[in-house]
Amino acid sequence: MKQDLNPLQQVGRMDGMTVPDGYFRGFAERMASELPDKQPAVVEMPRSLWQKTRPYIYLAAMFAGIWCMLQMFAMMGGTGVSGAITPDNNPVLADAIENDSFMDDYYYMAVDEYDLYDDLYAAGMDWNKFMYEK
Repeated sequence: MKQDLNPLQQVGRMDGMTVPDGYFRGFAERMASELPDKQPAVVEMPRSLWQKTRPYIYLAAMFAGIWCMLQMFAMMGGTGVSGAITPDNNPVLADAIENDSFMDDYYYMAVDEYDLYDDLYAAGMDWNKFMYEK
């Protein structure tokens, strides 16, 4: 007796999910004819004061940020109105430099050995002074 190896052919395809013949032929036209020809109502919502002024406020904030950034560059470069930021003319900076915990946490932690050696070499440090001689 010869057995059929394809189980789908043995079971068949009658799973109850069938569509009548020609159902989708002309479906779009039938659906369009059954729908009413209504146009959606366009309602314009009134704009609030914030919605009207928001772009201008954002623009002003952007220019204020650019101005602050340029002022910081000028102060750090020494060309600002008050001159360069140094511990001599800035008491907050002088207090921060005198505070050991601030220097340990924020300044020394940012400098590694390579940076230290590079700065010493650039300053012209004579390494022969530190060589151990027997």
